[in-house]
Amino acid sequence: MQRTHRIFSLAALFLVLLLAAPVPGYGQGRTKKSKTAKSGWIPLFDGKSLDGWRASENPATFTVENGMIVVKGPRAHLFYEGPVQHHNFKNFELQVEVMTTPGSNSGIFFHTGYQETGWPGKGYEVQVNNTHTDWRKTGSLYAVQDVKEIPAKDNEWFTQHITVRGKKVTIQVNGRTLVEYTEPEPGAAIVENPARAIGSGTFALQGHDPESKVYYRKVLVKPLPE
Repeated sequence: MQRTHRIFSLAALFLVLLLAAPVPGYGQGRTKKSKTAKSGWIPLFDGKSLDGWRASENPATFTVENGMIVVKGPRAHLFYEGPVQHHNFKNFELQVEVMTTPGSNSGIFFHTGYQETGWPGKGYEVQVNNTHTDWRKTGSLYAVQDVKEIPAKDNEWFTQHITVRGKKVTIQVNGRTLVEYTEPEPGAAIVENPARAIGSGTFALQGHDPESKVYYRKVLVKPLPE
């Protein structure tokens, strides 16, 4: 009788341990999302579609593959027009993982707005270019404070981090600060283009030319107080 009771006790204990054991993969996505939310970072790209984004002039330049935004084709720009902050950001941190291919050129715009054709006239561009012929390399605040040194390698993921607080722009690549720029008063950074000024607006990814292929993933924003 005692032996039978012991067997049942062991069986019950085994069942409890089995039910308590974590199921591989279950809840991991939820945990990652909750950690992201708690840290203040908000994803702008869902990893599956271009929902919340709007492409200009050549929409086929942008596709989604394996959790990445793939940029390859004629000139086009992909503007964020989703619900976060009503796609209007003033002070923020933007963090994006990027991978370039040899000879490619792209860019990340901020404080911009949708434009049907041409290079965006509003806002600033942060350069994405490791081995393209343009001498302004990854991390440059394009044509304002440029970087000549190549900070990352083609065919390897790197992290581009942009912070805007008031009139100050800080650009980091893989944790290394490349640009610290404070826009002078009265506010227009480039006299020839008054729209190239710190204000507020959305983000855009650049499709530069048909020969350039660039990948983006984990597009995260953290709005900062004004």
